[in-house]
Amino acid sequence: MILEVFDLKKSFGSVQAVNGVSLSVSQGENLCIIGESGCGKSTLAKLIMGLLRGDQGRILVDKNSVQMVFQDPYSSLDPLWTVRSILKEALWRQKFSARDVQERMQTTLEAVGLSKDMLNRFPHEFSGGERQRIAIARALLTDPKILILDEAVSSLDVLVQKQIVDLLMHIKRKFNLTYIFISHNLRIVRNFGDRIAVMYHGKIIEINSPTEIFSRPQQVYTQQLVRAAFEYRS
Repeated sequence: MILEVFDLKKSFGSVQAVNGVSLSVSQGENLCIIGESGCGKSTLAKLIMGLLRGDQGRILVDKNSVQMVFQDPYSSLDPLWTVRSILKEALWRQKFSARDVQERMQTTLEAVGLSKDMLNRFPHEFSGGERQRIAIARALLTDPKILILDEAVSSLDVLVQKQIVDLLMHIKRKFNLTYIFISHNLRIVRNFGDRIAVMYHGKIIEINSPTEIFSRPQQVYTQQLVRAAFEYRS
């Protein structure tokens, strides 16, 4: 297993955001975590990433191998920095020559479908989808083994969502990545995940293959989620 979580708990005052979560993730797996807003998905992601400290439990993972891409690419990118500065920041601990840094930035930008000519531009000069590609490129520069995607496509238009999901599948193969994909969009995770974990009130109440989750959900809450996602018509 590339990641194991045991009885993880995290409270904020009287709110139990994560309440006894245990899970494991295999190398190369796409694990999707679904659930309504406030169920603990993002808190769990930040605990795994090391951005928060748990109150109880254990996380077995190489913290240097984990990177995260957030929901809003604009707020996650410093608006006063060029793309060059944003990407170089990810490499500040690495002892690369200036030439190697330049080559890595260019190669990574190309991997996410962007041009090296964009290095001297600022985040506001890009579309939402392009900004998310920059955020993904920044995460890739540290050579992660696990990429946590916290609602990473939810702020994008439907067509751009598909483009980013297609990109994620491409770079997964190219860089041999493992994904933890957090979303409330069941239509996306149905085709993206190898397994789907359902969170409710800080707990993982069900975890199974997409076929089982969508065809034979065991928990009432999961049944309600599936019904709401696929019966609704705008």
